[in-house]
Amino acid sequence: MSRHQLTPIPSDPVPAGHSSRSPDDLLLPASPGFAAGLAGPDKAWLPDSGEEVLLVTSSAVVRAEVERIVAAAGAHLRVVADALEGARYWDGSAAVLVGSDIRELPPRRRAPAVLVGLDGEGDSLWHLAAALGAERVAVLPDAAAWLADHLSRSRAPGPGGIILGVTGGCGGAGATTAAIWIAQAAAGMGARVLLVDGDPWGGGLELAIAAEESPGLRWPDLSEARGSIDSGQLSDSLPVSGGFSFLSWPATREQPVPVAAPTTTGVLDAARRGFELVVLDIGRGAGPLQSYAWDCDRIMMVVPAQLKAAVAAVRLLNEFPPVEAGLLVRGRSGAALDASLISEAIGLPVQGRVPELRGVGAAMESGRLLELGKRRSVRHFAASVLDTLGDELPTGEIR
Repeated sequence: MSRHQLTPIPSDPVPAGHSSRSPDDLLLPASPGFAAGLAGPDKAWLPDSGEEVLLVTSSAVVRAEVERIVAAAGAHLRVVADALEGARYWDGSAAVLVGSDIRELPPRRRAPAVLVGLDGEGDSLWHLAAALGAERVAVLPDAAAWLADHLSRSRAPGPGGIILGVTGGCGGAGATTAAIWIAQAAAGMGARVLLVDGDPWGGGLELAIAAEESPGLRWPDLSEARGSIDSGQLSDSLPVSGGFSFLSWPATREQPVPVAAPTTTGVLDAARRGFELVVLDIGRGAGPLQSYAWDCDRIMMVVPAQLKAAVAAVRLLNEFPPVEAGLLVRGRSGAALDASLISEAIGLPVQGRVPELRGVGAAMESGRLLELGKRRSVRHFAASVLDTLGDELPTGEIR
């Protein structure tokens, strides 16, 4: 399924032991614009007078879809057929949308906000978005409500935290372990941190930190959430362990409840507004990357110091969105394939070395990863990763 396609969501009861709080309590008062079905006098997004949305496309179908969205919101849309014609309006527009028929952009212009495609165009949309440097992908007509809401948030982007994605360059790389240790260290420095489980088939991140009994919402509890989610209420509703909040898939034998892409985007947007750092354990593969990586500000890829792992990582890199990325190399000093060779082979800078500790697998199984996270080598690793985020997080010793 493409990133912003909508799918019907079955109504499942809240799992036993989870918060009985309704996801509806997390929603802000709904605007009767796109968030409530394109009806009513109040608009989901209304730009200031004189500001306009620029759409670059020669596709009559894309133009008609976008015109419908913008007209319903009461905004002004300027449509140009190609990037050359759009260059004069590019930097002065409130937002720039580019149709999937466009293959190149004007030189030295900011990246388009959204690549707009049509249902049926497949994975080619994601590759084109990466090539153009687009921030997001909207598949129409299903993503109409998402696009209106995205433009609304773009118009008034309040202060927000960083979403740091962590993924494995190959199977068993240790991305979940690295994500947990980074979240633990950031919380120890005094930052407000949320750890997010992005893999519904991973068995539940909460098991690794022995927090499956902690009260609070899990992903299935949010499957019916619609519209803008209140960041404060989301924060208050999530479980806490190791000094940080977490949002996990439940550690049960039940099939994962599907969560629609717009819901995922809404949750991560609320998380950005409610926390200083969101560490997102993306999972591995093209599917998870399409589901979560496009909402990340930065992505770290965990790669063991092995040739086969480096080859697999290069293949996965082709699925990355156009965001800053780096490597976390796992292995002992003096490995046959050192960090500099891995960096050169993959084409990304090394931004941390995940320590190779005995007993990590057993700690994962028994829920004791947070205990290992207190070791000096792990604290040093996590601090080096957090240092790459610059001045955007609190600094100081890890408690």
